[in-house]
Amino acid sequence: MDGFATRAALLAAGLALAAGPAAAQAPPAKPGARVEAAPRTPDGKPNLNGIWQVFGASDWNIEPHSAEDGRPAGMGIVVGGEIPYQPGALEQRRKNYANRLTADPLARCFLPGVPRATYLPFPFEIIQTPKHIGIAHEYAHATRTIFLDGTPPLSDLEFWMGDSRGRWEKDTLVIDTISLNGQAWLDHAGNFYSEAARLTERLTPRGSNHVDYEVTINDPKVFTRPWQMRMVLYRRLEANLELLEYECVEHFYLKLLEQRKEKR
Repeated sequence: MDGFATRAALLAAGLALAAGPAAAQAPPAKPGARVEAAPRTPDGKPNLNGIWQVFGASDWNIEPHSAEDGRPAGMGIVVGGEIPYQPGALEQRRKNYANRLTADPLARCFLPGVPRATYLPFPFEIIQTPKHIGIAHEYAHATRTIFLDGTPPLSDLEFWMGDSRGRWEKDTLVIDTISLNGQAWLDHAGNFYSEAARLTERLTPRGSNHVDYEVTINDPKVFTRPWQMRMVLYRRLEANLELLEYECVEHFYLKLLEQRKEKR
């Protein structure tokens, strides 16, 4: 087991100890089996434990887009198809796109932010307990802890992944996130929000192996109104599956060393 797999396992073990049997992972459905309803934890909540992934081209561009060299086309995940930018913010988005090869924070190995971490082409693991939900991303060791126990948010700090509080509305997990640093992009095309953004994610299981995911972004500094993205989370069902390690910084410095060698 590599370093990140060990780290994710320790996160899972810590949350599991806090939760007892409620954190047990839901068994994957057998091939061809009929899925009646989402599995539940001992405390009666939908069981989201497991490894999930979003498939598609949204990390390249969350809006509908044609294929480019080395980049697949995508239908987009923005409800209504277009992001309601204010005029000045739209101009900034155009500048971001023009400089995307170097300006994208992921090109410099910063954390992906929320919600971009959800639809990167990398899996992530959810570890669920009655009081907390942990999310471990394969990309760049990114993690989130979502408090369900009423812990007050931190309003005087800023984070790449924000500060999240959650609650259950019937079978939907609702996550409110604030304290974002405003430096993360929403995709490689340069869509963005500011530090004033407030995010509301809604995760609603659809059977055992699919979750409907919706996020509302409210940022009056950048957009003319709140807007939404929608997608589906798919449970990864491979045998013996675990998160592997994508050490972005290591690849970044190897690339720099190669570039310096070429210049000599």
